Amino acid sequence: MSFVDTIMAGSVSPTDLAAVAVAASFFNPIILLLQGILMAVTPLVAYQIGAKQAHKGGNIFRQALVISMFLAAAAWAILWFAPNVFNIMDVEEQLVGLTKQYLYFVSFGLPAFALYQVLRGVNEACSNIKAIMIIGIMGLLINIPINYIFINGLFGMPKLGGAGCGVATAMVNWFMAVAMLIYATRSKTLLPLNLFERYQGIDWPIVSRIFKLGLPIGGAIFFEVTLFSMIALLLSPLGADIVAAHQIALNFTSMVFMLPLSIGIALTIRVGNFMGEKSLDKAQVCAYSGIILSIIITLFIATATIVFRHDIIAWYTENTTVAAIAAPLFLLAATYQLSDSMQVCCAGALRGYQDTRFILIVTLISFWPIGLGVGSILTFTDYLTEEPMGVIGFWIAIVLALTACAIGLCWRLIWASNNPDKLHLINKEA
Repeated sequence: MSFVDTIMAGSVSPTDLAAVAVAASFFNPIILLLQGILMAVTPLVAYQIGAKQAHKGGNIFRQALVISMFLAAAAWAILWFAPNVFNIMDVEEQLVGLTKQYLYFVSFGLPAFALYQVLRGVNEACSNIKAIMIIGIMGLLINIPINYIFINGLFGMPKLGGAGCGVATAMVNWFMAVAMLIYATRSKTLLPLNLFERYQGIDWPIVSRIFKLGLPIGGAIFFEVTLFSMIALLLSPLGADIVAAHQIALNFTSMVFMLPLSIGIALTIRVGNFMGEKSLDKAQVCAYSGIILSIIITLFIATATIVFRHDIIAWYTENTTVAAIAAPLFLLAATYQLSDSMQVCCAGALRGYQDTRFILIVTLISFWPIGLGVGSILTFTDYLTEEPMGVIGFWIAIVLALTACAIGLCWRLIWASNNPDKLHLINKEA
């Protein structure tokens, strides 16, 4: 859906495309922090299923549902005030206006997004993936015409340009949440979890476990996403063409990143199941197999990215200036895809082991000091180079950050898979 939004906004103008990119810089870190916290549902419920105690999954679901609504309210409040940062930045007025409109519209979908994430986590834990896929495809198909209507002002609707994508995103979030809720009430696969039993009030041990496991996950995702989001914000004074080119390269690599990310999610589920069963050898084989599979897939994707980069850019824009800026970024994007694939799969497996604190530490060090710190120096100063490198500097820093993250998480996964008893003691103390 982000891919579709970017292409459709880019067809209007580079400024509309840049507005979607800058708005995403505010929106994505907030909602992905929310999503990351709620991702704790998947390994917690998967563990109970593996331990043949599926009925306990219902209480985890209900506690997570209450948490999700509080998180959605907090996210809404943050997004309401976030655009005030433009008051201290030299950014085009039209870009600021479109960005604020997008954020206003998209915020109405936050409660639905939170509800969907909890339901999705439960279905993932049950390996009930087909329903998620079908509802996701339906959401995408609905997103396209709604985008078109609000971007162009059809059928009496206001003509909003790129900000219309925010309306579409909010509406699609509500559709997907309601569809998933209806499915959950009727699914035989979910019956053993007793999801919709009467709510008995806050279960503090479960709430504590969700936050202890989920906050490091959310924090790790937040640090990674803020790297890319802050880059778009920091580049915005350099002009809409620079931001648009950055968004094109980032959007495409984010889309193909869904393949290794999906393998990482599968590893969380299966490793969690095996840990619940106390099948420690199977958990290790599963983790390593998933990483090898991801590496093979990523090598093909990276090669295709290099060979077809000019054709891919043409999907997004016909602006020759933007295309010329984006082309070298695709070469760097292909370079970091292998590291990105390895780090997300290692992180997925570690979540299955319920070992999330180390992920938080590694991502913090990799994405902020290395990614943002080194990137800012390379982009805006001549401290390390003869002259500022511009947008290329940030993308070199992304390669360095993801490589450091992959090395750190691979080492931790090797340790965790070979020392599950020590890891269990760590989790018990947590």
